[in-house]
Amino acid sequence: MENLVPFLRILLQVLQLIVAVFLVLLVLIHSPKGDGLGGFGGTSQIFSSQKGAEAALNKTTAWTAGIFYVVSFALANYLGY
Repeated sequence: MENLVPFLRILLQVLQLIVAVFLVLLVLIHSPKGDGLGGFGGTSQIFSSQKGAEAALNKTTAWTAGIFYVVSFALANYLGY
């Protein structure tokens, strides 16, 4: 059981790093003018419309932010802050 404690800390830190980088990339994909994903070719073939692509991006960003919050809270609680 004692070997599990450092492993859990490292796992949470790695997970937080991965989620943080993914969240930054998702935020950078968002367009400030509401165009969203407009610069990427082939978006219309993946999604039925541009609004569908933007809605999927918004939902993915929200879920990623929620996961980042939960992992950050778990890590802070684990470290005793």
